[in-house]
Amino acid sequence: MRITVRLFALQRAQTGLRQHQLELAEGSDVAAAWEALVADLPVIAAAGGVVRFARNGSYVEPDERLADGDELAVIPPVAGGATGADDEGRFRRLEIREASLDKGLLDGLRAEVASAADGAVAAFVGQTRESPGSAAPGQEAEAERFAGQVVTGLSYEAFEPMAHSVLDQIADEIEARFGVRRLAIVHRVGDVAVGESSVLIVTASPHRAEAFEACRYAIEELKARAPIWKSERFADGSVWLGAPARPGPDDESGGRP
Repeated sequence: MRITVRLFALQRAQTGLRQHQLELAEGSDVAAAWEALVADLPVIAAAGGVVRFARNGSYVEPDERLADGDELAVIPPVAGGATGADDEGRFRRLEIREASLDKGLLDGLRAEVASAADGAVAAFVGQTRESPGSAAPGQEAEAERFAGQVVTGLSYEAFEPMAHSVLDQIADEIEARFGVRRLAIVHRVGDVAVGESSVLIVTASPHRAEAFEACRYAIEELKARAPIWKSERFADGSVWLGAPARPGPDDESGGRP
């Protein structure tokens, strides 16, 4: 059987490839596909303990069986949609965009998300900073090269179809856990200058506690699960950031992130 492997972030940079075709024996699982991929592209071998996998847009375990024509995405450590309202008062705006996230957008999101029934609106603005973050596994030595330097900007990359699906799952979880049915999550891709916004989250509910909890849950789960990656740029190079992706919600938190 023949499958297509998609590569992102560090593995894309290491190989110079966005996708790679594999011929596998019938009944092969994800682990076998990874072994075959490493045989073809040895430079990615060191990532074996930290990458996750998605089959046709959904996270899967290494023992998941594959079928002819499948798309297998290799998900590096992550950096930590749809828009509209329905007849029951639910509103979601889940978006990944290259355009800047300016104050006008934030004001617009606040107006869109809040309804007359809501007494609380919570907003989170994530912005890039000049101090370095935590290097992704395998990038530690590269990060040492830039010790003492300031970050000049960041670059974001996303596996957009799957990222939208994960954001929608997170929105479902927020409704189930906190009863918050109106929210927006907008994340940038591409180059983002230091001091600019990279993500906006707005939640609204009748009471403040639920709005705060929903906003916090959204950013924590997005950073842990959404296939969105970032690299820090320095004057003479760059470093990928992140930690291994978590394929589902942190249920051990008892409903809190």
